[in-house]
Amino acid sequence: MTRAGHRPALGALALLVASVLLIPGCGHRSGTVVRITIWHQDRIDIRLVLEKQIGRFMTLHPEVRVEQLFKETEQLRSGFIIAALAGQGPEIVYGPSDQVGTFETMQIILPLEGIFDSAWCASYDQRAMTWYKGHLYQVADKLGNHLTLVYNRKLVPAPPSTDLEMIAIGRSLTAPAHAGHGARYGLAWNYTEPFFFIPFLTGFGGWVMDGEGRPSLDSPATVEALKFIKDLRDVHRIIPNEADYEIADVLFKDGDAAMIINGDWSWAGYRKAGLDIGVAPLPKITSTGLWCGTMVSPKGFSINANIPEEKKRWVVELIRYLMSEENQMESTRELYTMPTHLRAKGSEFVRSNEILRNSQMQIDHGRPMPVAPELRAIWDAMRPSYQAVLAGTKTAEQAAHDMQAMALRRISEMNE
Repeated sequence: MTRAGHRPALGALALLVASVLLIPGCGHRSGTVVRITIWHQDRIDIRLVLEKQIGRFMTLHPEVRVEQLFKETEQLRSGFIIAALAGQGPEIVYGPSDQVGTFETMQIILPLEGIFDSAWCASYDQRAMTWYKGHLYQVADKLGNHLTLVYNRKLVPAPPSTDLEMIAIGRSLTAPAHAGHGARYGLAWNYTEPFFFIPFLTGFGGWVMDGEGRPSLDSPATVEALKFIKDLRDVHRIIPNEADYEIADVLFKDGDAAMIINGDWSWAGYRKAGLDIGVAPLPKITSTGLWCGTMVSPKGFSINANIPEEKKRWVVELIRYLMSEENQMESTRELYTMPTHLRAKGSEFVRSNEILRNSQMQIDHGRPMPVAPELRAIWDAMRPSYQAVLAGTKTAEQAAHDMQAMALRRISEMNE
């Protein structure tokens, strides 16, 4: 695909161009001050840590002004595409690795292997280095962005290690509403969204793509995983009849769900809410002997292809600073994020912290999130048929077949 070939597909986004290009700090100098802007979609607690680290960098380098700007995930993706294709945009874009494929296709981020030397790269977990089509396009300070089982220690003294144990614990803790009290569930999570379906797909031996990058949804594993989740609701009755992300989150925070499947981004918030939480790997599926493995994604920095040469050295200096062992340890201690610097990963704090140890186990059970742009078409293809199974309007077998057919059609359309 050529860069020019994508421009017609961006027509619906073109109305955003003017507002994007008027954002301050997107590639301009003011006097002798070097201005660098980072776009990201991180939650508030991560932003606060980042702000401290940026502040220290500017104290060390008073000639540089760095601004971080939060954008919702889709706004960041579409806004960066529009701005960068127009020769503008932030110097640095930060986020999960799955955006790399789209940005590379548009030719709007720089290959980094000639910018960061190999010795420096070797000091990080190599899963933090996102390569695509033979080039390095992202260097990451956090590894994970993954789902785990989070449990309320007040209700669940020890987490389940198998699906059968999870169901048994869930049944023992699920209770109907009574005497002014709402219902309590053994488990809650955003089970209507495909991303949150992946652990059970892998637990039954499936995956979203085959080795050639083609969709692999019409499989026995997809069928069994769909049936399993529907049975958790309709047969075992340990999850709510309906639950999106917000509903599940509130149920867990209020003590009305004993366990929740949620990402590493949620743990600090649960602790701040006063919950005594434990984090455990998602269970092993007894019938397959496979652990429920989530998608694992590094979150890191890519560099705008439009960056002027004289500013590049400062952008590189900033990224190296933010990825330092000291700054990663600060984030890890405050947010329980998994660092990528090898010395930070091997630190006593990471090795002795129960949450981080179990987080690492879940990462080890997982698989890297695909970087190819076709993944977005697969998500879109999965959602309607998956939700139709939950609504009782499709069988699991028909849904798996329809997911595959729609994924192939959408990929063909996006590649035209």
